[in-house]
This record gives sequence, C-alpha cells and structure tokens, in this order.
Amino acid sequence: MSKASENADLSVLTEVDRLVHEPARLAVMSLLYVVESADFTFLMNQTGLTWGNLSAHMSKLEEASYLEVEKTFKGKRPNTMLRLTPQGRVAFRDYTAKMRQLFQNLPK
Repeated sequence: MSKASENADLSVLTEVDRLVHEPARLAVMSLLYVVESADFTFLMNQTGLTWGNLSAHMSKLEEASYLEVEKTFKGKRPNTMLRLTPQGRVAFRDYTAKMRQLFQNLPK
C-alpha cells in the first residue's frame, strides 16, 4: 500500500450528501448558512445562476426540507425569501465536516 493511500481515506466521499455536494446547491447553502435569510434576487446575483436554474435547485432543497421558501409581496412585486431549515443547517455542517476530514487526510 502506498503512503498516499494510507493517509487519504477516500471512503468519506461515499458518505457525502450528494444533494448538498452539487456545486450550485452548495453555493446556495453556503450563502444561506451565514445569513438568517436572503431573497431570490440576491441569491441569483451572488451565485450567477439563471432564474430557472436557481428555481430548480431551490425546489430540490425545499423537497429535502433543507430550505424554507416564503413568498410574499412588496407592494405589487413578488418577493421570495429563502432560509435554511434547522435540518438544512445540520446537513450543511455534516457536509463541511466530512469534506474537512477528507482534505485533512490528504498527503501534503
């Protein structure tokens, strides 16, 4: 067994939440993890995702109960606010812990 394979336990990758791991959803969850909530337009601008793409990823996160969506109106304009649920926060923390573990075990 090589030195690299002794140090790098890649089995942690099989435990990574693939819903969170997808780059666009990871970007959304990362942004929402550090704020209480954010509106759709802010997330669209920060991630560079199109309206339709962000909407699709938002739906997947909402179906998994990782994201809470609140649709209201500001005056006559629709306003969509998003926030991570407690379950979504736990999923994000678990994901980051697993990725840290993976990177710490890689040879230098």
